[in-house]
Amino acid sequence: MGNRSRFVHGPHRTPRLPCLRQALPRRLLRRHLARDLPRGPTRGYQEAANHDPRVIVEASISGREVECGVLGSRPDWRSGTAPLGEIVVPEGEFYDYEHKYVDDVVGLSCPTDVTPEYSERIRQTAWRAFDALECEGLARVDFFLDEATDTVIINEVNTMPGFTPISMYPQMWAAAGLSYPDLLSELLTEALQRPLGLR
Repeated sequence: MGNRSRFVHGPHRTPRLPCLRQALPRRLLRRHLARDLPRGPTRGYQEAANHDPRVIVEASISGREVECGVLGSRPDWRSGTAPLGEIVVPEGEFYDYEHKYVDDVVGLSCPTDVTPEYSERIRQTAWRAFDALECEGLARVDFFLDEATDTVIINEVNTMPGFTPISMYPQMWAAAGLSYPDLLSELLTEALQRPLGLR
């Protein structure tokens, strides 16, 4: 994939906008640390820079947002990863703060409709990422899946995902037959058995 992000910072120096235009890809996702900016590249950057000298600009990625729950207490990826979940956004909409927390128009699909091959590939990758980052206990690994280009990209490894009974992580494990109380019990049991200190 290469380097998707350009991190521009410095309290006293602001890149010139013509240089910025040349450096950025056409399709962008603009972020001002805590919130998305629904603007064009130049206007979005300028607005973000008004709030903070540190601005992250990322290339936009097409595809579905698919998530995988990982339980570190399990011995392998087949038992340690849950059926996949997916964020379902209305057609033509962008998954932003308002859609996630305010408008209540985003749905959760679990298990989601992907081919067995993609399901296995994503679950194996989630397990490997969990292991490579030396995570413990639990994680929700979020992916972008673009079936048109056969591309699977890790978006985020969330080591403390939402954990209410209606959150995606418990829902994915419920789809695997593990109830919310049993999920809590397994996590607590594993945590109590974990040695203290650096490992």
